[in-house]
Amino acid sequence: MNAYSSRPQGSRSADLLGSHAQLLSIAGFFLIMVVIFSIASPVFLSTGNILNLVRQTAPILIVAVAMTFVITTGGIDLSVGSVVALVNASAALLLQAGMPWPLAVIGLLLLGALIGATQGWFIAYQGIQAFIVTLAGLSALRGIALLMTEGFSIPISTDLGFVTIGRGWFLGVPAPAWIAVIVAVLGLIAFQATRFGRYVTAIGANQEAARRSGIATRRIILWAYVLTGIASAVAGIVIAARLGSGSSNAAVGFELDVIAAVVLGGTSLMGGRGSILGTVLGALTIGVIGNGLILSHVSPFFTQIVTGAIILLAVWLNAQVFSRLAGAVRRTN
Repeated sequence: MNAYSSRPQGSRSADLLGSHAQLLSIAGFFLIMVVIFSIASPVFLSTGNILNLVRQTAPILIVAVAMTFVITTGGIDLSVGSVVALVNASAALLLQAGMPWPLAVIGLLLLGALIGATQGWFIAYQGIQAFIVTLAGLSALRGIALLMTEGFSIPISTDLGFVTIGRGWFLGVPAPAWIAVIVAVLGLIAFQATRFGRYVTAIGANQEAARRSGIATRRIILWAYVLTGIASAVAGIVIAARLGSGSSNAAVGFELDVIAAVVLGGTSLMGGRGSILGTVLGALTIGVIGNGLILSHVSPFFTQIVTGAIILLAVWLNAQVFSRLAGAVRRTN
């Protein structure tokens, strides 16, 4: 009787380990990075550095949460960095022209939504591959930002309330961190507790089966890209407010950090599996690596090499070691 009752308990534990193996792996890897960099630099775990880290990581986390929905559908959005740059430059130009900053923020969010909807329409309703559409967006939107600013950085007056979005504090925590937390919570609820989130996963697993079951697959895909457009606009606003300027050169390579954060968190590039909690840990891991290497006085010319190697190691551990370990535990039970 005891042996019989212990088997289901072991099976349940194995199933729990198997279903959360990738989340546990990125959590473990995150903790390892924190320990390594706290040893390498005594400043790393200081309150000031931690607050600075979360403030700098906030834009990546904000967009990565939205990107989780897109990648879970089986798509990808390479244009997010260019959207950030366009919104960043547009914010400075609108404020310089005298537009009230609340109206400017609303207009910029609508701009991000419009860009996402346009790209989503080509992908969902015209059948063009997401890689091609968003690659075109990556080039064209950055070009528009360059044309608008003529390559110059546009200053934003620090007297405007706009800058509090990036520089303000609430309860001892930077405003960008609060914005990122709100986005992450909303994303978690939408992904796990709404039909939209379930439909996103179903589409990524088998789009044709989802369509035959009555899901409006094209509309869901379009809205996923609207989310990345809006999230990129939020990130662009936060960066402009924090730096006090708008530039077409903002967020160069940003899309790679965002995609890396999502993949590190266990979301499958093939679609059908995603994790908002994993994405949050992935974004924080990207931030910790970048911050820790700087504090460890690693040469900036060597930083990208180390970052790439660490990310590859994390994904390999995720896919090969932890997943196989979970499978072995499940077979044993």
